[in-house]
Formats: sequence, structure tokens, C-alpha cells
Amino acid sequence: MKFIVCVKQVPDTSGKVAVKADGTMDRSSMAAITNPDDRNAVEAALTLKDQHPEARAVVISMGPPPAAGMLRELLAMGCDEAVLISGREFGGSDTFATSQIIAAAIAHLGLDEEDVIFCGRQAIDGDTAQVGPQIAEKLGLPQVTYAADIRKEGRTLTVRRMLEDGYMNIQVSTPCLITCIKELNTPRYMTVKGILECDQKPYRVLDYAALKDEPLIEPDTIGLKGSPTNVYKSFSPPVKGAGVLLEGSPKEAVAQLFAALEKQHMI
Repeated sequence: MKFIVCVKQVPDTSGKVAVKADGTMDRSSMAAITNPDDRNAVEAALTLKDQHPEARAVVISMGPPPAAGMLRELLAMGCDEAVLISGREFGGSDTFATSQIIAAAIAHLGLDEEDVIFCGRQAIDGDTAQVGPQIAEKLGLPQVTYAADIRKEGRTLTVRRMLEDGYMNIQVSTPCLITCIKELNTPRYMTVKGILECDQKPYRVLDYAALKDEPLIEPDTIGLKGSPTNVYKSFSPPVKGAGVLLEGSPKEAVAQLFAALEKQHMI
């Protein structure tokens, strides 16, 4: 039994977002972090692994060689094996091509009848929430998105799927794919034991040569050539202005508020 977690290394957008003159994001000038929702997916896999000691938690990512540092941290959190998909042929992939490559890598690893694939809801650098569902479609797997609670009994998962105005409980059979949200759990920290042992855990790189024979890998469906999406522009969201403190009694504060709204022609 394997719990496969798809993760992405993303620019830290909590600070200033650097944008090049051509309108694309300057990733090299920004700190790289593990995508937050993906950390919840890792924790979901590790929680199920704690309940099923015979299972293995495998973390997989697509990116340049420096992403190895992120994968080592996830091994130190408790994952058993890490796989990095990396190759020049994969560069410039949009969500369609990325899901194509990751699905091929998962097929290369093999899926058993009790395996579960976990993804974060979405990545903070693109906010598309497309890669996870596309992986499921390309592997022909059932999927449940926006998971806020997951319970496993045999080959059946019971998932609480969050909605805008409530939730729904869904049962799905394995193998399947689940996308996770921050409300699902609180990711654990690396342990001292995990840090000392992470370099001894299995780690491998899958390049184009390793995946080229997979049915999903075609030159016209991967990389920049296989990406139908064109990014028009990337930009930093405008900084919100400072708030205004209304002083005086409640009646005076309400009068000030109404006067400000009238001045802005909002009432």
C-alpha cells in the first residue's frame, strides 16, 4: 500500500512578488517554499500511514534539481521515499503538461488497489487547482476535491468535502486521488531523528529518458511545446491602504462613518 503525495516548490508570495520586464514572475529572486496546501496533503498521508504501519508514504515533485532540498525536508517529516521529476524537456509546462508528466511518473511507479494519491488543493503561484484533478482524469481514477476530513477502512475512503455553504460526505474506493485544504489538519514538524535519517531514505530522479516510454509522454504534450496556456502577465496585488480609526462615542463614530461614505459617493 502506498500513499503518494504530489508536492510543488513555489515562490514565497508572502512578501513582494518579483516580476520581470516581460511580465513573467522572477522566481530566481524569490525564496522557495513548499506549497502550503501540499504540506496538508503530506500530513494527510502521514496520518494514514500512522494508522497503517505497513503502508509507505511516497512524495513526488516536478521541478529543477534544487527541489531536492524540499523533498529531503518532507522525508525528515516522516515520508519514506522521494521522487523528483526533472529534465529540460519538461521545462515550461503548464497545468495540462504538468499533470501529463506527473501522471506518467505515477504510472511508472505503479498503482496498487489500496493506493491513494494526495495533492494540495492548489498552488499559491498559479491558484488554478487544476493539476490534481487532471492527474486523476489521465490515470482514470475517481477523485474527491477540497477534503476536510479523511477516514480509511479497507479499500473505502470516507471524505468530508467542503462546500461554500456546508459540506458533503463522499465514499470512494481506492485507488483514488484526494485534494486537501488547510482545514484538514496541521502539518507536523520535522523531527531530529527524521533529519538525521532523511539522507539514508530512498531518493531518485526520473528524467525524460526514464519516462519516455510511458504512454502519456509525447513530445507534443509535455514542456512548453505541449502547453496550450499562454501567460499574459504576472503582477503583485496592489497594497491596501491604511485603515482609519474612528474616535469618540459610538454615535459620533457612526456619524463620521456616514460622512466618509457620503464623501466617497457610496451612500
